[in-house]
Amino acid sequence: MMPHIAKASSYSVSIHIAGDPATARHICRKFCDKVGLCVTVTDTDYIYTNGSEVGVRVGLINYPRFPKSPAEIEETAFKLASMLRNGLRQESFTIETPNETMWFSWREQDVAK
Repeated sequence: MMPHIAKASSYSVSIHIAGDPATARHICRKFCDKVGLCVTVTDTDYIYTNGSEVGVRVGLINYPRFPKSPAEIEETAFKLASMLRNGLRQESFTIETPNETMWFSWREQDVAK
């Protein structure tokens, strides 16, 4: 028997955020259960000048079984990233798309600009 094959235009979005990976997974599970979604969660280390933090990279794709537009995928990523920011008590996160990388910051020194 031949498998059913579904196709959709490729569009990947990644959320980059520091914080406890176990807590991030819990938040992602709650979000996915609520909205009907599948994401990947990969532990990562953010290494920067004079420091480092543990965190996660959360991946969303245009899943052919339930295809979405790039704007819908980005909107979903922003909603999930916002939940992660609150739950992980972070002041910033980054959303990476094939076309651009957006850094969102609520840090006092950045918001004041």
